Amino acid sequence: MTAEQLKPRDPKGHRTGFTTGACAAASAKAAVRYLIRGVPLEKIETTLPNRQKATFSLKRCEKNGDEVITSIIKDAGDDPDCTHGAEITTTVTLKKEASIELVDGQGVGHITKPGLGLEVGSPSITPIPRRNITEMVLEELKESQEYKGARIVISVPSGEEMAKETTNARLGIIGGISILGTTGIVQPYSTAAFKASVVQEIDVASAQGIRELVMTTGGKSEAFAMQLFPGIREESFIQVGDFIGVGLKSAVKNKVSRVHIVGMMGKLSKMANGKMQTHVAGSQVNTELLARIAKEAGASEALTQQILTANTARHALELAASENLNNFTTLICRDVCKVAENHIADAIKVHTYLFDFDGKLLAQYPEKAI
Repeated sequence: MTAEQLKPRDPKGHRTGFTTGACAAASAKAAVRYLIRGVPLEKIETTLPNRQKATFSLKRCEKNGDEVITSIIKDAGDDPDCTHGAEITTTVTLKKEASIELVDGQGVGHITKPGLGLEVGSPSITPIPRRNITEMVLEELKESQEYKGARIVISVPSGEEMAKETTNARLGIIGGISILGTTGIVQPYSTAAFKASVVQEIDVASAQGIRELVMTTGGKSEAFAMQLFPGIREESFIQVGDFIGVGLKSAVKNKVSRVHIVGMMGKLSKMANGKMQTHVAGSQVNTELLARIAKEAGASEALTQQILTANTARHALELAASENLNNFTTLICRDVCKVAENHIADAIKVHTYLFDFDGKLLAQYPEKAI
C-alpha cells in the first residue's frame, strides 16, 4: 500500500489506526520471515501489544544480499497525527548469536537527554514497541536452526521533517520521530497520548534539575510566555493544552517548586471555574462566574448583565474592556491560582498570566509575580 492509497482522514471521524511501533514490529517480522523462508511477501499478520491480531500490507519487501528491506505505510486512522502516511522501514540481517539489536536509521530520533526512560545515545523506541518488535522477530526465528538473533535498522525517510511538528527536539530526541505506542492502536484525537506527552516533558525537565515550569495552553500562549520569560530554559515550557490538572499533578510528583500558568481568556476562565481539564466538550464557559467577578471588579449592573449573557469568554473580556474594568482580568488570574493550588493541596506556588490575542499581557497574579 502506498500513502496515496490511504483512506482520507475525517476530522470528525472515529476510525482507528496503527502506531509507529506496531508498523515497525510488523515490518521487522515480515523481513525475518523472508530471510528464513526465502519468499517475498505482500502482507504480514502480526500481534499488537494489546494482543490483538492485525494484518499489514507491505509497500516494500526486497532482498539485498544478506539483508531484507521491508516497509509499511502508517495509517493513523482519523487521528491528526503528523506521522500519518509515514513509511516505516526496517532493514534486517540475521545473526547466529541470540540477541535482537535495534538501530535508529534515517528519520528515527536518538536520545540525547535523560528523563525519557531510555538510555542516552539509544534509539527513540519506547519500551513497549521494543518488546513488541523483539517478540515478533523471535516468533519468526523459531523456524530457523541456524539463526537466533537479528540486527534491525528502523528508518522513516520523512521522519526528520515530521519531527519538526513534535516536541522531540525540546525533549532531547534528535534526528527524527519516535517509535511509539502502548497498545498498537491509535485512537482518533487521543487524549491519552497528549496526557502522556505532558507527563513526559515534565519528567525530562525534572531530570535536568529544572524546578520552575511555565505551563501554557497552546503554541500561541507559549510564544507569548517565552517573550515574558526570556531567561528561562526552553525545557521549562510545557504545553499542557487542556490538561492543566495533569501538568500540575506531574509537577508535584517531580518536586517542582514554582509553576507559571500562561494563557488567554477562554482557557483561563474555565480554570477559574474549577476545570482542570478544559476541553470544550468537557467544560463550558461559566458566564455567571464571569459576571460575579466583573461585579467584584466594580462593574455596573448593566455591564454585569451584559457579561452574564456574553457569547464567549472573549466576548466577556471585550465587554469588560469597554468600561476599562482592568481589575477584571486580575481577579480571573487570582481565581486560577486559587483553583490550581487547591488542586495540588498547596504543594506548589502558582502564578498566572493572562494575555490578549495579540500578545499583550493584560494581567498577572500575584501582581508582583515577575
